[in-house]
Amino acid sequence: LGACAAPQQGRVTSAAKTPLSDLNLLQLPIPAVLLAAQATPYRLPANQQCASVNQELRSLDEPLGPDLDVPDDSADSSLADRGNSAAQYVAIGALQCTAEGVIAFRGWIRKLSGAERYSRQIAAARRAGTARRAFLKGLNAAHGCG
Repeated sequence: LGACAAPQQGRVTSAAKTPLSDLNLLQLPIPAVLLAAQATPYRLPANQQCASVNQELRSLDEPLGPDLDVPDDSADSSLADRGNSAAQYVAIGALQCTAEGVIAFRGWIRKLSGAERYSRQIAAARRAGTARRAFLKGLNAAHGCG
């Protein structure tokens, strides 16, 4: 499975770490850029020059991944490549389900261990980062930046 999913190794690793996350034994720190966005998502940047705002946008893209306006490269790929990608997605999903099934009473364990609370904190930081990115893109558009 690992060999089939080499391009999506991050998802495989994440699925394999699920039991540790459920027990709250594995907590990756929330990126500072997301914490800052959470504190003040609509703060005007001190430097509103295009280059400076674009740099902040790139720093948000790293933990959030590509935004909705980024072109999807899969439309240009061959049918075989798209089929391979779909098979990898299904295989990793099966691995994720298996990993989630390792711990009995997973929902209760996540609540008792604090993992559920931590997941909500991560989700809130990601939402704030997404709002910050949208705000900065709007600011760039208002200033005529590309």
